[in-house]
Amino acid sequence: MPRDDDGWYQLLSPTARAGTRYQFRINEDLVVPDPASFFQPDDVGAPSEVIDTAALRDPVLYPGRPWAEAVIYELHVGTFSEEGTYAGVEKRLPYLRDLGITAIELMPLNDVPGRHNWGYDGVLLNAPNARYGRPEDLKRLLTAAHALDIMVYLDVVYNHFGPQLNYLHLYAENFFTARHTTGWGPAVNLEGHDGAFVREFLIENALMWLRDYGFDGLRFDAVHALKDDSDRHFLSELAETVRSQLVGRHVHLMLENEANQAHLLARSQGRASYYDAQWGDDFHNALHVLLTGENEGYYRAFADKPLEHLARSLTEGFAYQGEVFPLHQEPRGEPSAHLPPEATIFFAQNHDQVGNRAFGERLSRLVGPEKLELALALVLLSPHIPMLFMGEEAAADTPFLFFADWTGEAAELTRDGRRREFSHFKAFATPETRARIPDPCDEGTFLASKLDWTSIDQSPAGARFRALTARLLTIRREKIVPLIKRGFVLAQRQLLGADPRTGGLDVRWQTERGDVLQIVANFADHALPMPPLVDGESLWRLRPHAAEALVPGDMIVRLRQKD
Repeated sequence: MPRDDDGWYQLLSPTARAGTRYQFRINEDLVVPDPASFFQPDDVGAPSEVIDTAALRDPVLYPGRPWAEAVIYELHVGTFSEEGTYAGVEKRLPYLRDLGITAIELMPLNDVPGRHNWGYDGVLLNAPNARYGRPEDLKRLLTAAHALDIMVYLDVVYNHFGPQLNYLHLYAENFFTARHTTGWGPAVNLEGHDGAFVREFLIENALMWLRDYGFDGLRFDAVHALKDDSDRHFLSELAETVRSQLVGRHVHLMLENEANQAHLLARSQGRASYYDAQWGDDFHNALHVLLTGENEGYYRAFADKPLEHLARSLTEGFAYQGEVFPLHQEPRGEPSAHLPPEATIFFAQNHDQVGNRAFGERLSRLVGPEKLELALALVLLSPHIPMLFMGEEAAADTPFLFFADWTGEAAELTRDGRRREFSHFKAFATPETRARIPDPCDEGTFLASKLDWTSIDQSPAGARFRALTARLLTIRREKIVPLIKRGFVLAQRQLLGADPRTGGLDVRWQTERGDVLQIVANFADHALPMPPLVDGESLWRLRPHAAEALVPGDMIVRLRQKD
């Protein structure tokens, strides 16, 4: 393969066509798949297959939906259905549509070694995992979703590559840099001459998913680990390029960002300049402490005053906006009170906070149905963008564990690392208790994480929560989404009760024209005096038969509309 002046090796084949299999032989004895492979039908170490991704493009583009209408449903393709395929997801799309879901978010699809994996250890970013189906099957899923007016988002991982069968380290050392490190090893190189090629590679990956497959948005994993000291940060270049090349569509860009960098969520004339929203981990962590009382691990940073952290998240987006974060004793975050509520995505559960528990317990295993109802109502009726984790709408209690299909040393390191991770928790202080933690590389761990659709479809509890979810989402669509579109300009909060670790809250948001949305909720185990309620329409009360006092687990939503 001849090398050009920029260092690229390439060869134009007169015989290769869609369906052709090929590999690269490097330095005589190293045989590898194409690092930009679009499909690996026989796993990541086997030959790549030529895919004409341009043939996947829609002649008529689905325009998407405004961001204010997003109700996100996060799912893992391999465990969402019994089939564990794109077709298995497609089969349930009408069910999700009828609930009121307007967007599904697929956990990463980039190919990884083995039969099952969360997807965050990918080694071939352009190749959708063959375990779920062919590229044409993925495209069929998006087409079916769009026909039901359901958007499809994809979670992508640019901050690291997986530990097994990642050949880039062997022949493209400059793809990584020793100048920065992450929790997963050397950082991806985004700086200087060599970094320019890496940036181009990653941006082209984002464009491929959005342009060729027709995804309606991307969620970027752990962007705080994208280390870049360039004058123009990679995240800025990425967002600017996507927005300039994909005009005429609603394309939504979302971040997971431990650094709480509000400047990345800046608005111009009511539209996102870079990224539409960030996952609201602060909201989740404060809510989880209030509901469960847990205070270990990252919950420790919210255990001192969880009610205040929750109220600040509801009114300002982030709980930490530059204050010292107890877990690393350094400032965390930027001021965010100027951002609209829709700049943060709120959830009570997701793959991380469930799957990173030792036994993968969902919230339905940790709290009673009353608290579960309160959490669901708060997530779905606040003006922030809501997200549900697969099965949450039916109070599913099947676990979602961390699983991978590593072999050899990688399997041992993952198994041991998983158990060390929990060694500082009281419940896993001894080798005997840590030995009870499920083996991530045991196929049974993967199988145990599959949703139990029989229970979801047939159990009385599942039916009750599905009906509750549908009612809440109807209220959201009819009453709250129009307010988001008008634009909230003011938010106020008041804590109810004397204990900073529990109690209630009274939160109000006001639109530019003067509409007021009010949420009052009681997280305490005792009744609280009822605060003043705004004049207007009662949208929701969780305990409608309660007395005028605010009873434990109660939540009231009121709306005063300006004529």
